[in-house]
Amino acid sequence: MKLRIKNNGIRYRLTKTDVTNLAKYGIVKEKVNFGDSELVYILQETVNNELSADFKNNIMTMYIPKIMITQLAGTDKVGFENSYGEVQLLIEKDFTCLDNTDEDQSDNYPNPLAQK
Repeated sequence: MKLRIKNNGIRYRLTKTDVTNLAKYGIVKEKVNFGDSELVYILQETVNNELSADFKNNIMTMYIPKIMITQLAGTDKVGFENSYGEVQLLIEKDFTCLDNTDEDQSDNYPNPLAQK
């Protein structure tokens, strides 16, 4: 799972394995180690009807409804977004890049633009 932050927007990009694990366990979790501290970012299933988020004790959690998880895992749906307070939330499948990159993309979704 990738985390992208720009201004007041938070985007989680999910690989195929992330989506599979989210559907199976209801949670995916990653962390960035800063030596003496770490930033943990989590995507977790919720009973609520829309995306929401919180940030406490260096843990950023985005909550996703079960129906959205089901759609990510079982359909061609690319992602979901919602404004939560002043924060723009976005969850999307991670597609392979169209340009050359050294990043391992073997678990990414095929980019639909690559076929054009």
